[in-house]
Amino acid sequence: MQVAIIMGSKSDYPLVKEGEDLLKAFDVSYDVRILSAHRTPEALVEYVKSLKDNGVRVVIAVAGKAAALPGVVAAHTTLPVIGVPVETKLLGLDSLFSICQMPAGVPVATMGIGRSGMINAVLFAIQILAGEDPGLEQRLLAYREEMAQKVLLSEREIKP
Repeated sequence: MQVAIIMGSKSDYPLVKEGEDLLKAFDVSYDVRILSAHRTPEALVEYVKSLKDNGVRVVIAVAGKAAALPGVVAAHTTLPVIGVPVETKLLGLDSLFSICQMPAGVPVATMGIGRSGMINAVLFAIQILAGEDPGLEQRLLAYREEMAQKVLLSEREIKP
């Protein structure tokens, strides 16, 4: 497995599902777990410490409210950790600030709030992996070209 996705709560799964679908489309192996920084801290740390031995190269941590999960994960591994803030009653700004304001020395790459953040987290993980996998890099380039074509077609539809 190349990517680990950790979410703090089952309620985050609809967001994670979109990430899973994209990883499958790119044929990237992954594992998904529900582990809370607050409710299951020992299990979380045990899992994070096992990631390198299991071939994981990138971790995506999805969290809302206090959003401690990405920082706790980063504190227990040297793997790249990508944080995805979940939309909350405060529009996800609380989650975003919690994830992106890590102290110097324990970095967490932070994506945008919600769906776009999840998709970008997966694409960023794929970019990291593509540095050592030319086939994956080609699939990423084809994905970007397909996106560009969709934008160009949409643009043509609005011009008189």
